[in-house]
Amino acid sequence: MSTTANTPDADSPLCPIRLHGHPLSGHAHRVELFLSLLGLPFEKVTVDLARAEHKGPAFLALNPFGQLPVIEHGDLVLADSNAILVYLALTFDPGAQWLPRDPVGAARVQGWLSVAAGQLAGGPATAPVAVVFSRPVDQAPRDVAARLFALMEQHLAAQAFLAPANPTIADRCAVQLHRTRTRRRREPGAVSATAPVARASRGLAALRRPDAQHRARSHGLKA
Repeated sequence: MSTTANTPDADSPLCPIRLHGHPLSGHAHRVELFLSLLGLPFEKVTVDLARAEHKGPAFLALNPFGQLPVIEHGDLVLADSNAILVYLALTFDPGAQWLPRDPVGAARVQGWLSVAAGQLAGGPATAPVAVVFSRPVDQAPRDVAARLFALMEQHLAAQAFLAPANPTIADRCAVQLHRTRTRRRREPGAVSATAPVARASRGLAALRRPDAQHRARSHGLKA
């Protein structure tokens, strides 16, 4: 494993968060992006998937399922990217911008988190795994990705973000779609399968640029 420290804001919590992930893990990336947007100090620990470090005893002691990402925050050890996003939002976003506290808003965000754990994980998210382990990408995940992208394209045609009128942790999950789409365009036959997500990719990619800090501040958040 290798570690990389992220420089926090001056007023960030003193206890840094250790993020166990991998550069090709979209699930770890969504957590890393959210940590950055919140201005939290964190240390990246790269888990070597090719050498099966995620199946070794040291990592399994953190997450018996052997899956990325995992965070350590003080005495807390927490796995699963959606669970981590919820924890970070409830702990470090008192203004409830990233995770609404009202029943309808929270339910809509949860609906998209379920999509991220279902169709996203079983469709476009299979491409990075194939790259790490040198496996071919079957047609079935491509078909799932195409349907998901088309639905998101239709949904985002009427609104700027997935859940409410402002960015939420649901959008953090969907940024993975842009990363996967960009990567898969290099594969033969991948363009036609991912073309319908053009509008979604443009909007979500904007949240990854440096000026996303300004966007976050405009919603009352430290970035």
